[in-house]
Amino acid sequence: MLTTAIFPGRYVQGEGALAVLGEELARFGTRGFAVMDPFAADTLKPEIEAGLAGKVALAWERFGGECSDEEIARLAGIAKGSGAEVIAGIGGGKALDTAKAVAHSLGLPVAIVPTIASTDAPTSALSVIYTPEGAFKRYLILPHNPALVLVDTGVIARAPVRFLVAGMGDALSTWFEAEDCRIKRGANMTGRLGPMTAYALARLCYDTLLQYGVLAKAACAQQVVTPALEHIVEANTLLSGLGFESGGLAAAHAIHNGLTVLHETHAYWHGEKVAIGTLALLMLADRKPALIDEVFGFCESVGLPTTLAAIGLGDVDDAALMRVAERACAEGETIWNEPHMVNPRRVVAALRAVDAEGTRRAKTLPLAAA
Repeated sequence: MLTTAIFPGRYVQGEGALAVLGEELARFGTRGFAVMDPFAADTLKPEIEAGLAGKVALAWERFGGECSDEEIARLAGIAKGSGAEVIAGIGGGKALDTAKAVAHSLGLPVAIVPTIASTDAPTSALSVIYTPEGAFKRYLILPHNPALVLVDTGVIARAPVRFLVAGMGDALSTWFEAEDCRIKRGANMTGRLGPMTAYALARLCYDTLLQYGVLAKAACAQQVVTPALEHIVEANTLLSGLGFESGGLAAAHAIHNGLTVLHETHAYWHGEKVAIGTLALLMLADRKPALIDEVFGFCESVGLPTTLAAIGLGDVDDAALMRVAERACAEGETIWNEPHMVNPRRVVAALRAVDAEGTRRAKTLPLAAA
């Protein structure tokens, strides 16, 4: 039996990490090309240029907004003309995925510099490809993980709190999906079984969220870096990335992908929709009531959605949810890693059960607080 785990080449995290960007990039060459999202382009350029310290010449282009085949082709053409020896992605998850795909198309190493901790995209050998309109299209499995992931927690702390919370929603799925893959002996993102290391890291991710999530949210609201914030950034970025990639994905991310077919959900972040997918996984997989209560409680404590209305689907009908479920249950989707009976009808039932429980609990929260 073969097991396989994959990791980024180098992970650097801490307040002020941008100051060593040039030192880190210089390991791969003296000319780079950066895909920058609007926030990075408009607000971080002075810090980025100072961090380069003259060690690397970095050309850049503004990211267009969707990690689509069209955007990847556009940026790859510009990067090729720049003579870059390394590609850098600086920004949020879709900009980072785009940079990874550009680097792959050019056969170059990629350095990832997230400005928010909203997904586990930074460390992975994976780009999630969407249509130009924002609907999920496919996973692009890459042959290499990023050569470098550099996370400046001072930058993360300055971002809106919603991003950090969305990252906790994405990370929340990690242990449940990896555990279901372990039980089912389902493949991870390499196509093989994961090692015990991956499952242990996935569990550490979940435990870290429960222990430090509320404290980290409070620190981020004050735009300060604390040990709790550092722990949650590491959980959202590194632990969740290693856990999903080497442990495996299951129902939560498949249901997220299904939710993207409904335009009403496009205003909500990846991790917010994954949180609903995780709660649906718990219902679908018949998890113990005490565990379901714990996960609902965590979501409520940090502000993750627990109802369909919270992701724009307050008036959704069963026909629309069936479209979601059919997409979630498409051939090749990760929902088939579930060690339980799966079909579109059961997915619709799980989503309705989540909505009912979330609504019931929301009605009791003021009474509990009083």
